[in-house]
Amino acid sequence: MTGGLLLSAQQPAVAGANLVKNPGFETAGTDGMPYCWERSGWGDNDFTFATVADAHSGAKALKVELTRRTEGDRKALITESAACAPGVVAERQYDLSLWYRSTTPDAAITLFRHDTTAGWQYWTDLKTLDLSAGYQRAEVRTPVVPPGTDRISWGVSVYGTGSVTTDDYGMEEVAPPPVEPECTGTTEECADGKWEVLPTENPVRSMHSVVLHNGKVLLIAGSGNDPEMFEAGTFTSAVYDPEDGSYRTIPTPDDMFCSGHVQLSDGRVLVMSGNKGYPSADGTLGYQGYKDSYLFDPATETYSRTNDMNDGHWYPSATIMGNGDVMSFGGLREDSTGSVTADRWSAAQEKWLPAWQVNQTWSYWGLYPAMILLQDGRLFYTGSHSFGNGTPGTGSSVYDYDANTITDVPGLRNKDERDQSASVLLPPAQDQRVLTMGGGNIDSNPEANRLTDLIDLKEPNPRYTPGPPLPQGTVDLGNGPQPQTGAQGKMYGSAVLLPDGKVLETGGGLHNRANTVYESSLFDPLTDTFDPVAVDPEARGYHSSAFLLPDGRVMTTGDNPGNGSWNHKVSLYTPPYLLKGPRPEITSLSGNQWQYGDTQRITVDRPIAKAELIRPAAVTHSSDPNQRFVDLPLSVDGNTVDLNVTSNPNLAPPGWYMLFAVDANGVPSVARWVHLGGPAALAGQPGESGQSGQPGESAHVHDFAGDLAKTPRKPRTERTSEPVGPQVAGCDRHYGPAGVCVPTVFPATVRATTKARCAWLAANDYGRLKLNGKDDPLRLDPDRDGTACGKGDLKRAKG
Repeated sequence: MTGGLLLSAQQPAVAGANLVKNPGFETAGTDGMPYCWERSGWGDNDFTFATVADAHSGAKALKVELTRRTEGDRKALITESAACAPGVVAERQYDLSLWYRSTTPDAAITLFRHDTTAGWQYWTDLKTLDLSAGYQRAEVRTPVVPPGTDRISWGVSVYGTGSVTTDDYGMEEVAPPPVEPECTGTTEECADGKWEVLPTENPVRSMHSVVLHNGKVLLIAGSGNDPEMFEAGTFTSAVYDPEDGSYRTIPTPDDMFCSGHVQLSDGRVLVMSGNKGYPSADGTLGYQGYKDSYLFDPATETYSRTNDMNDGHWYPSATIMGNGDVMSFGGLREDSTGSVTADRWSAAQEKWLPAWQVNQTWSYWGLYPAMILLQDGRLFYTGSHSFGNGTPGTGSSVYDYDANTITDVPGLRNKDERDQSASVLLPPAQDQRVLTMGGGNIDSNPEANRLTDLIDLKEPNPRYTPGPPLPQGTVDLGNGPQPQTGAQGKMYGSAVLLPDGKVLETGGGLHNRANTVYESSLFDPLTDTFDPVAVDPEARGYHSSAFLLPDGRVMTTGDNPGNGSWNHKVSLYTPPYLLKGPRPEITSLSGNQWQYGDTQRITVDRPIAKAELIRPAAVTHSSDPNQRFVDLPLSVDGNTVDLNVTSNPNLAPPGWYMLFAVDANGVPSVARWVHLGGPAALAGQPGESGQSGQPGESAHVHDFAGDLAKTPRKPRTERTSEPVGPQVAGCDRHYGPAGVCVPTVFPATVRATTKARCAWLAANDYGRLKLNGKDDPLRLDPDRDGTACGKGDLKRAKG
């Protein structure tokens, strides 16, 4: 009967079999809803669902209306049952379409999926619907169906006051991807990719890497962990140009060694704090973080001073918010104690706000705490940090700026061995899943672990669950690389989002600034598995960086062992997807200035399966909390593709992004740069002090992580700082200059004797070490001549 009615009226524009049952609502169901359709939604709002005669075809349409909204939405969805929800095939895509008219700009096509193990769960929002007085057609292509998914449900969400009337739904399976192309490299290269070490070395000891929106890379060294350069006032940066492999050294006004950095919405780089002073020779004073702050302009390649922060933050966090503001926590103050002051950069005022205008919990978050912006404007502290133990509690938490509360999140294993671990918001950002990998502990110096933990922040009460162990490679224990055994993993690893939706993890070390681990692998968020790939031939431990270039390759720099030396060699990784034949090309853009909720048109030279925005890297010390991959659902008409941009600035904070188009074989185009934001995009967004930058009514935000089981912690009593020992970096300052790190605790395989410790230092090229002061806590100078591990010391040790 339904089919006959549709044949006699205007047809939905689907070419294949329509997988939607009762697509025109002509068959009545129960509870006032059409057959195979159900009401859904959440939050505080007044609403109605009604079957109406205002149809696009046939006699009926479905109308959803909100007359009052404080939060949440209302959805008309395909019933989540085996009888009604369309069956799907993993790894395939589907074209969805409907006809609609709308009196609100706040409506979107929303998908849920049925996981054969976990059941029904929210999948993603695909497309924001424009206002429309008359009927118009909306069409969009789903992402690739994840493994384990057998059915989907979808429909329209209304999340602002007004109404949306829909009719004539269509769902058609996209043709399967083409046959795997021929490999353009060796069999091994096509499976694992390949590395090359560039002939030109990095001219500076850079430990901070920022990919600029002109495709160049800012490499910041400051003093480069070299006390002699600090004393001479010699601070360096360089700009690397991947197009010709050249470097340009940049005048650097201050010691930005171990600063924080983030790209602002206009593409300038905000660099915060840095090193005011190295530890004292006697070890009584540690590193000192200054309050200075600078802006780097990619157009002029120059730094300019901003106003000062409210506190020093050596090793600070740096997270851009949905309204373009920046939050910074943690690090060391000017007196070497821990900073408990939160600092906020105002995008509207272009300055650091005074402390009284910033919500304060007076909490110490540690050094380089990984703080990731969530889709509702809160911050997720992943548990990754630098140096020593994690924060008290579970080691991971959600910080709500507006409520000014911290709520612990359970499940992170070995939370005090996540020092120098890597955390990443997995592709796509819409999934709100975070992966944390590896780590160790500078204080106790155990072998780094293989632990990975995953958390789905879409869950009402999210918790970390164990992920697959990191693959093992080889480790250099002083006698050349040998296979890792047992539970040996790594710290100092890097995680890089790739345009095919996988994550490259690479680099690392087994102990505190020692024992390079040679291992790289690709993590697939669809299957939650690692695939070992080709290995960077260069050591990449402490102070190394890895980051994605616009051409789809990955660049790695640096390594700073405990002996104070520096690896100036640069490596480039070519992932397997670049060895699968010709790349798709984005031949035209409708424009590179994008707004939230836009539909942006591109043309490509051949069919593509997906497109995404990847925020360029700003990475240091295994940490880049702003790195994210934002899916762009597609509406496809041959080689003309409309991209549906998220309406939520917390999913994609304002700024410059790399736009990649990816074919069905996972081969990406070279990126085109687009700018997301601008006055229209930020309309209605909080921009004043004391506001989190949560989206207003124009952003579709589901109520995830909204039922945290732990009781929120209120702010502590106002205080000045947190006591932090001068050996926070895990280095005993009684030996050698400040740039050298003799570990306070040696690896467990090293016996606690002068001879064994000196042998380990010799094997790791520490060279001649002067004793600073009279104390000798590690018993490296038994003959008391002021030089550690001299001939006299070893002779006495034999006795």
